[in-house]
Amino acid sequence: MPEDHDHRSADPSTERFRTNPDQRPARGAQPGRNAEQTTRFTPVNAAFDERTRPNLPISGKQAEPRQAEPQRPGPQQTGPQQTGPQSAGPQPAGPESDTERTVQIAALPSDFSNFSIGETQAIPQVSANPSGWSAVVPPPSAADRKRRLLIRAGITAGAVVGALALLYVGDLIFTSGQVPRGTVVAGVDIGGLDTAAAETELREQLTPGLGEPVRLQVGDRAATMDPKQVGLEMDWAATVEHAGSQPLNPFTRFVSLFATHEVTPISHGDREQLVQALEQVRPQLDRAPAEGTIRFEGTRPVAVDPLTGQTIDVQRATDEVLTHWADDIPVQVPFTEQPVSTTSDGVQRALREVAQPAVSAPVTVRGEGKDATFAPEAIAASLRFAPDGAGGLRASLDMPTAIASVEPQLADTLKPGKDAEIVLEGAAPVVHPSIDGIGIDWNKSFERIVEVFGRPQGRAVQAIYVHQPAKFTTEQANQLGIREVVGEFTTGGFEPASGVNIKRVAEQVNGAVIKPGETFSLNGHTGPRGTAQGYVESGIIEDGRPARAVGGGISQFATTLYNASYFAGMQNVEHKAHSYYISRYPAGREATVFQNPDGSSVIDVKFKNVAKSGILITTRWTSSSITVTMWGTKQFDVTSQTGERTSPTQPHEKVVPPGEPCSSSKGAPGFTVTDTRTIRDITTGQARTETQRTVYDPQPIIHCGAPPAIPPR
Repeated sequence: MPEDHDHRSADPSTERFRTNPDQRPARGAQPGRNAEQTTRFTPVNAAFDERTRPNLPISGKQAEPRQAEPQRPGPQQTGPQQTGPQSAGPQPAGPESDTERTVQIAALPSDFSNFSIGETQAIPQVSANPSGWSAVVPPPSAADRKRRLLIRAGITAGAVVGALALLYVGDLIFTSGQVPRGTVVAGVDIGGLDTAAAETELREQLTPGLGEPVRLQVGDRAATMDPKQVGLEMDWAATVEHAGSQPLNPFTRFVSLFATHEVTPISHGDREQLVQALEQVRPQLDRAPAEGTIRFEGTRPVAVDPLTGQTIDVQRATDEVLTHWADDIPVQVPFTEQPVSTTSDGVQRALREVAQPAVSAPVTVRGEGKDATFAPEAIAASLRFAPDGAGGLRASLDMPTAIASVEPQLADTLKPGKDAEIVLEGAAPVVHPSIDGIGIDWNKSFERIVEVFGRPQGRAVQAIYVHQPAKFTTEQANQLGIREVVGEFTTGGFEPASGVNIKRVAEQVNGAVIKPGETFSLNGHTGPRGTAQGYVESGIIEDGRPARAVGGGISQFATTLYNASYFAGMQNVEHKAHSYYISRYPAGREATVFQNPDGSSVIDVKFKNVAKSGILITTRWTSSSITVTMWGTKQFDVTSQTGERTSPTQPHEKVVPPGEPCSSSKGAPGFTVTDTRTIRDITTGQARTETQRTVYDPQPIIHCGAPPAIPPR
């Protein structure tokens, strides 16, 4: 049996679920004029169902403000609570009318397990009038609107995701077996092609340029190499395979619509040949480190910044060439940087503090009774800079250049010295005495010159005079014991042009003195033998062809000099016989010489003075002969024994084509000969022998034009 608990809310628009049984109308009773009770329900939903409309109790009163009834104390209350004006007694029933009736309905929850006393919601307004029922539904709350928007957004997002999934699956199926989109090999786009088509595209686009030289680049230096010589070739199948298969990542597939993916082509080559080719071009790619310095343009100093060196890394460079040789751009060759010790700041500091002040004004060199001027032009020409080890530059003076500009101005204050000389007067050598001189010690005089360069005023140094003894004194010359002939040899028979060269070399050698223990070198003594030194072209025969060369005929002087030293008892250090035997020279006892254009020696005549006395070399030239004489103190008796010619070799024939320079020759057989020298020391009586073996090549038989016809047998 239900309990009578009328718990009413202070809010007149809502009531709790429970109602007063005394106020509840009987089943089937129609609300009348006196039915003043208003039934209130806790909300279930916002919908107003037609099926519930006939059973709704309707207040017979017209809509008017409802006064709150006093509430009885409940379990949580201690007394009546008043939330608004209360009625003093029962309200009389108003007259019944046809005006609109209003009922406030609280929607019931569909699930009473979640029902909570005290929860209320807005109640739809339902009106009854003679023509029928109508409901006035209040607008949805903000929470309802937000929930509806979320539902709509979810539906839309689901549709988009579904569409994208269909597109992804379709794209994956459509591109199956193709090279991934955006794949580029050496500038050729092969994305979207199948394997065979991709290989064909690469061959057609790249093969024509693969025969071009491979360009190599290291900084500002470049070189090329022939790809065929090092076996470079492309592997098209491996390149396409290297591009990979279709990616499964949706993001990657999407990005490939707008971006490209560069794939390095796969190639093969002979690595050993490639290393050799890189070594051959190394001089073009390597760069030696260059320290910073200061150079002068006239008297204006110019800073030269340091430049680090570079040395290519051949092994890493080989890998780079194999990877990128087919690219349209030069292969960037890996290299190792070679550091420098100077810095740009250090160079600039030397420019400001040393170079510019140095040439700002002349420097006075004070001599004895006369001064010299070290002009800015001469200072600029003689000033040198070198790294100081701390990033900067250290200044110094090139002494020969500086002395050459200043010393002539002080010549009147100097007394030149003179070395002793041994010369022939009549038939015997004579010593001309040495003379000591007075000169300037320039090292001491210029010791503080760099400091003076930095002064704006007081720019002067003092010349320091010193006694200068002769380098080869009279006493030293007399002690050499050069008094008689110890060796001599003469050759003759040369053409006029060769005679000019023989005379010139004889002039250079004449008067040479070789002290005991010293070694004489013909090439070293004369230096370069070119037109600047007075030598001329003369005719020579080279493989049966007439030719001309500057210095031709010098070999005849070399043979004469060699034989003079041979009979003087000198020790042979270096000599080389001619390839072909020349009849005017003694077999097995002759020599030739040769120099490079820069004067560096290739074939030389060298001998060492093993005598106790010095050796003086004199020469005597005539238009038909050359004689070399060696003077000293007689110590050795020398004899020569030439052996038989053995092991003959027959000459071969050689035809010089018609129209080309030619000098016919009957040729001569080659042979082998030995020469034995016996040397007896007359001061001790001891003797020794030396034997040398010489092999001469056969001289070819030269035919000018067609060879002679062979007579029939």
